[in-house]
Parts: sequence; structure tokens; C-alpha cells
Amino acid sequence: MSSPYLVLGRVSRMHGSGDLTVHALRRVSLTVAPGELVAVMGPSGSGKSTLLNLAGALDLPTSGRVLIDGVDVTTASPSALARIRRTRLGFVFQDFNLVSSLTAAENVFLPLELDGVSPRSGRAQAEQALESVGLGGLGDRFPDELSGGQRQRVAIARALIGDRRLVLADEPTGSLDSQTGESVLTVLRDRCDAGAAALLVTHDARHAAWADRIVFLRDGALVDSASADEPTPEMFGASR
Repeated sequence: MSSPYLVLGRVSRMHGSGDLTVHALRRVSLTVAPGELVAVMGPSGSGKSTLLNLAGALDLPTSGRVLIDGVDVTTASPSALARIRRTRLGFVFQDFNLVSSLTAAENVFLPLELDGVSPRSGRAQAEQALESVGLGGLGDRFPDELSGGQRQRVAIARALIGDRRLVLADEPTGSLDSQTGESVLTVLRDRCDAGAAALLVTHDARHAAWADRIVFLRDGALVDSASADEPTPEMFGASR
């Protein structure tokens, strides 16, 4: 069995001190393996965003360990963390985070450009990435010339270009209509089936059903886990 791309080992994250301490996460353990799409659900304030920030090395745990592709980010230097985020992780956000003055291909190529990849090679890789998400031939269009679903596919292509194999998606379909959202989830599912790994934060059980596994957070703790075809009452807000 392949080693997991992401390992969270009993991670806790606290903010503040004394009486003002907030326990954003409490001893959460989670792994995401190659080919696996894991959905994270939970009410507002349950710790979903904190979990994603730790998984993406955007924040560090107060205790516990975070390993990304075998690298312990809790002991890595700031420069090593920046490189991990730039080369091993792909982020997909609800608001796309595309640069409006760059074409679709230039947006996708941007992470490689920051790594010193030549424009010619980067353009070829960007076109290939766009082709893989169903946007072949649209590389020269600017974001405002694309639909919401197309812009989100550009964001997914950018998240997967190069050696990035772990995708962290924060409500990527939240601002899309249901049909467009389904098409975006199809792309994400296909990329996982091709060997990538993904962590999907969502509030919608229909979207979570695309995952191999669903974990449920409440008050910073992981309170339930199940395969997507075996939903538990926790996933729909019911009490045990």
C-alpha cells in the first residue's frame, strides 16, 4: 500500500491563553492516501478551516505532527515550508483566487514560474493541465471571459500542475450552481482516481457523497468517520 500523502497525528491547535484560550482542534488524527478523496463536514466553528490550514502548512499545530508526502512540517524551516506549499500542495478556494490580468494558461503556469520553470515548458504543461480538466483550447482566455465552472476548473488545473499530488479544496462549489458544482466535483474525483489525494471541506452531503470517506468535526474534535455510501446521523446534524 502506498504511503499516505497527508498524515495528521493527534494535532491540536489553540489560540490565545488563560481564560481566553480557544481550542480550535483537539487531538485530531487523519490520513489521506494516494487516490483517496476525503470530505470534511461539520457545523460553523467546528474546526474545518483550521484543519485545512494545518493540512496545507499555512499554520502549525500547538501539539501533534503533520506530515506532507513524508515531510514533518512541524519541524521544517520557514523556507522548507514555503517550498512544500509551492511544490507539493494544490489549493482550491471557493472564490477561485485567479489573477484577473493573467490568462487561464498563465494562471495555471504561475506556480511553476515561481519555481523557475521556463515559459515555453510551463506553457506546455499549463495547456496539458487545462486539457485534463476539459478546458483544452481556452488557455488564452482571461478569467472574466470564463464561466464560474470554467474558472474553478482553471483553479483545479493550477492546483495539480507539476508534482503537486495533494489537493486541499475549501468549499470549491459554494458559489456555483448545482450543475456546475457537479462538473467541478467530477474533475476532482477523476484526478483522485488517477492517483492524486484530496481533502474536501464541504457543508453539502450531496457533495460529500463524491468522497471515499467522510469525517465529521464538532467543537474541534473528530467525532465520526464513515465511507461515503454509509452516512451516519452525525453528518446531517442529528444527535447520536
